[in-house]
Amino acid sequence: MAETTTQQRPLTGWDKPELDLTNAQWQSSSQGRGDVQIAFVEGFIAMRNSARPHSPSLIFTPAEWGAFVSGAREGEFDLT
Repeated sequence: MAETTTQQRPLTGWDKPELDLTNAQWQSSSQGRGDVQIAFVEGFIAMRNSARPHSPSLIFTPAEWGAFVSGAREGEFDLT
């Protein structure tokens, strides 16, 4: 798990730190069958496309992640 953040200028309205995902331990979201990976870094959840690991990652707070997963389970999000 990465232990540091980079000091970059945040986006307007962005209340999350710029996480250093260099040493993040990425896990498949669906036992190796899906194309989404997640990592737990400094109290946040990062999500990326495993086919494009160098593309930008989405960063969630624990509350945002819970809402995202709950919505996905209810069919609110198209994960295909």
